[in-house]
Amino acid sequence: MIEINEGSGRHEVMCGCIITQGGLIAHLLGGEKPHVGGVVLSLPRQSLTGGGIGCDSWVLPLPGHKDVIVGRMFAETLCKSLNLPVSLTAGIHIGNATDDDIAEISRNCDALAARLLEVIRETGIQGRFDKD
Repeated sequence: MIEINEGSGRHEVMCGCIITQGGLIAHLLGGEKPHVGGVVLSLPRQSLTGGGIGCDSWVLPLPGHKDVIVGRMFAETLCKSLNLPVSLTAGIHIGNATDDDIAEISRNCDALAARLLEVIRETGIQGRFDKD
């Protein structure tokens, strides 16, 4: 299990994940009230441009929740970078969030995804599950 966080106070976001042979299982939580706001499933595929890895995603938000907006970007970043399916539960809440709050959360989520990829590559966890 990998657990990391980014930011502080009401803008802090955290991720916990497990890499399995079948993909990555993760949560992206934060703000003032971490919760279940929605689920994203991203599956890797060949890029539609002909080179590299793309992905298809299915998004299931709870009614009235927008957590899956950053959750989808987070899951797709991991899916494309690792070429693994990603199942992500997202739940980030800041009461009466301003545009600045949302921008800070988005920046922290981007930084968190980049750090998570570094940790996965440094630890070699993913290599244990490479396909033969």
